[in-house]
Amino acid sequence: MRVAIVGAGIVGVSTAIWLQRAGHAVVLVDRSGPGEGASHGNAGVLARASVVPVPVPGLWRKAPAMLLDPRQPVYLKWHHLPRLLPWLVRYMAQATEAGVARRARAILPLIGDSLSDHQALAAGTGAERFVLPSDYLYVYDGIEDYRADAGYWAARRAAGFDWEVLDQAELRAAEPAFGPAVTCAARMRDHGRISDPGAYVKTLATHVAARGGQVLRGDVTGVVLDSDGVSDRGRVTGLRISGETLRCDAVVLAAGAWSKPLAEELGLRVPMESERGYHLDLWEPSVMPRAPAMVASGRFVATPMEGRLRLAGIVEFGGLDAPPSPAPFRLLEENIRRAMPGLTWARRVEWMGHRPSMVDSLPMIGAVPGVAGAFAGFGHDHLGLTAGPRTGQLLAQIVSGRRPDIDLSPYDPARFA
Repeated sequence: MRVAIVGAGIVGVSTAIWLQRAGHAVVLVDRSGPGEGASHGNAGVLARASVVPVPVPGLWRKAPAMLLDPRQPVYLKWHHLPRLLPWLVRYMAQATEAGVARRARAILPLIGDSLSDHQALAAGTGAERFVLPSDYLYVYDGIEDYRADAGYWAARRAAGFDWEVLDQAELRAAEPAFGPAVTCAARMRDHGRISDPGAYVKTLATHVAARGGQVLRGDVTGVVLDSDGVSDRGRVTGLRISGETLRCDAVVLAAGAWSKPLAEELGLRVPMESERGYHLDLWEPSVMPRAPAMVASGRFVATPMEGRLRLAGIVEFGGLDAPPSPAPFRLLEENIRRAMPGLTWARRVEWMGHRPSMVDSLPMIGAVPGVAGAFAGFGHDHLGLTAGPRTGQLLAQIVSGRRPDIDLSPYDPARFA
């Protein structure tokens, strides 16, 4: 088949590679080009143990104060609140122990082997050098703060993960970059990181093109359907791209936060919002941590990357169109100066992008009901990079008519019908 994939981030590019390996012709289409959205701006961590969603028990009580405190890593553009509120009520309804456990069970098959998933994806593509095994640390101001996160750690333990708690001396030996403000850490082994996420995805896309795939830049404005006499809405026969029609036999929607209009055109209900994420790249830092570290006091990640230290985190709700806010960048810089006093750098680069967050913190992966040849692969919130290769492999299986090797029902695109 000739399969068109809308979105050339990590999910779309992974899908293209696995489809090519299955013998299909592929066309990647992206409004900005490969690796330019959230796949460029993420924290670069292969966070295989990140089974706990953002909405956790007790968040309802804390959220109002967090939104009013500029030192908290949660922001809201208040003009967006009327549009956000119906989604937010459903999202926060998941903030229960049962909701956390349900999401943890469902997300684990997508992320639990993320390092090996990326290694398998990158093999033979020229992108192998970007995939690095590493530890992953959660650093805390004190042991009391670590204990306050007991619910998170219990969920990870239930998912089969283990860790070691480091005291101040052990933390200094493992990560001398951190200063006296942080005095303990939980160290998780067998994780991974991507040393340059944007370059990684671009290299994978170059491999797709080298194997005969098309990589196009343009705005996808619709999916062309023809009646097949069987499907409710018809069969996919093409895409409308910047006024032109691209003929294809199937289409995969993998455009992250921009997938919603096309998916709804195909009849899906998509309760999804953009979680606007921020990062600072500090180029030529005077000190570099050895492994990615979640700085728990600020809920941001500091990741060593090629030539720079990336600080990524912050949740802001404000839709797809509003410009970046200055306050999250200031907060990231303040927090890293506290965690790593004396850190200097040659220059800094600011970035803001969009995480596609579903009300149940689970992506849509699978066939679009009622439309032959249409498939969804979006909505991974904070875990797009981590889950991208596995998602692409699953999509290639179902597009090829093969039975997927895990149960896809938790990610069913029709679950909100």
